[in-house]
Amino acid sequence: MLYMDGLLGVVTLGLWIFCLADVITTDESSCRNLPKGLWLLLVLVVPLVGSIIWLVAGRPQQVSRARGPYERNAPAYPEYDRPGRFAAGNADDDEEFLRKCRERAEAQRKLAREKPADD
Repeated sequence: MLYMDGLLGVVTLGLWIFCLADVITTDESSCRNLPKGLWLLLVLVVPLVGSIIWLVAGRPQQVSRARGPYERNAPAYPEYDRPGRFAAGNADDDEEFLRKCRERAEAQRKLAREKPADD
């Protein structure tokens, strides 16, 4: 029986240390349901119950989404988070894209020069 109590104590201590470090390293804006300071206080004062509550109700939810074949692994900046955003896989695809952009721009300039001004 003493062996099980010791094992339970070690598991509880490990859970408490993990949750304490997790609360400390979590960004203030990512905490759910309570401010970060209250989560830290709860995990410190009531180690087992506070740790379990932190894991269930306070820890930030990690939302991962599958990336398409044409999306690059980029940092999590808002301009890169648009679904379906095309990113060239190699330099040739990028050159082709830039060539098409230049052709389109030149066609628009030509159209603008041919159109008479309405003054």
